[in-house]
Amino acid sequence: MGVVISLQITEIFYSIQGESTYAGRPCVFVRLTGCNLRCRWCDTTYAYNNGEQRSIEQVLEQVRVYACPLVEITGGEPLLQEDVYPLIDNLLLEGYEVLIETGGSLSVERLDPRVVKILDLKAPGSGMDPHNNLENLRYLNKTDQIKFVVADRRDYEWAKRVMAKYVLTEKTQILFSAVLGELHPRELAEWLLADRLDARLQVQLHKYLWDPNRRGV
Repeated sequence: MGVVISLQITEIFYSIQGESTYAGRPCVFVRLTGCNLRCRWCDTTYAYNNGEQRSIEQVLEQVRVYACPLVEITGGEPLLQEDVYPLIDNLLLEGYEVLIETGGSLSVERLDPRVVKILDLKAPGSGMDPHNNLENLRYLNKTDQIKFVVADRRDYEWAKRVMAKYVLTEKTQILFSAVLGELHPRELAEWLLADRLDARLQVQLHKYLWDPNRRGV
């Protein structure tokens, strides 16, 4: 009997994409269980543990129900689970547009180039910045995106230094997001305008449309 390819799944749901350059589009989210980081401001701590074991086919069946062409694989940290790769292969084979959001500590080298990588580089305020795998910058292209989640001016200045040091605007798209309840997006917008940064301000759209603590949106 063959080995069943499966994943530990926290939730699969259909909602409006709240972040990235895809914000506003309907999207199916596949949230995998488990994370190797513990960001201070994490808003998905419920994905650290537990979850439900599902075969790849079971995951695909649920994704198909929504008849939506855009799928995001997220976590937790989705790259912790080896079987995420066959899931991606199957989604691409079925014609889905696939995004993957990763915390940036694990290598993205093996990801199919058709997958849009949303790489969350951890600022000092997260407490996880020593875990950034900067080798990943080699594997990004113009369709991919780097996200800086900033809690204060210190985080913002750190992000600017990283952008300049690695000439990130020539490699990929840059997103800035404010930590909810710690930095007002308006203040972050004013910094971006004052510095004339070639970057996109994003807000977590789903947290404005629905209760910020609500799951499945």
